[in-house]
Amino acid sequence: MKKRKIFIDGIFANNAAFILFLGMCPTLATTKSFMSAFGMGIAVIATIILTNVAISAIRRWVPNEIRIPVLIVIIASIVTIIEMLMQAFMYDLSQTLGVYLSLIVVNCVILGRAEAFAMKNNVFDSFLDALGTGIGFLAGLLALALAREFLGTGGLAFSSLLTGKALWSFQLIPDNYVIPLFVDAPGAFIMFGLLAALINFVVMKVAENKKKKALAMAGGK
Repeated sequence: MKKRKIFIDGIFANNAAFILFLGMCPTLATTKSFMSAFGMGIAVIATIILTNVAISAIRRWVPNEIRIPVLIVIIASIVTIIEMLMQAFMYDLSQTLGVYLSLIVVNCVILGRAEAFAMKNNVFDSFLDALGTGIGFLAGLLALALAREFLGTGGLAFSSLLTGKALWSFQLIPDNYVIPLFVDAPGAFIMFGLLAALINFVVMKVAENKKKKALAMAGGK
């Protein structure tokens, strides 16, 4: 149950984007389209898993005084390798993500989980935490990108991550009724605020219902 909770909390209770509000730079900048958000999410998942596992494996030999520089060096090395692989095999996507791919190094989600969890837990638990956190972050990116692209262009376009070639697209909203603001920077802030408010409202309601049920059960006893 504990291990399941570690994984589930990373997706929902400790969702990096909409609950903890971490990693806002790539969240706002790379969600102009669904595919760019998907690519960034995959890169973050790969980085956080490799980082958490590596740091957890060596945590006993890292002096407390130099732990932050060690974490940064490990994260930077992993991000550099992932960036080079994406430039080799996903060139179009790497160009779309641009500088934000390199900025994964200073992503608070990566460093935060490495410091708060991987430095204190075993390799398997750190892997579960990284996987849950990464999936939660990816889900946040995709939700924001889906809303922005759909309202901003009237539809969605899917392309190959490897070649960048268009695979499939559709449009449901006529051009005269789309809101181009949502694919621009101001629209990113507006849509993020709306989604964050909605998600946090739902979370609060769920917590209130659980509290009421617990009180009712206690009263019944």
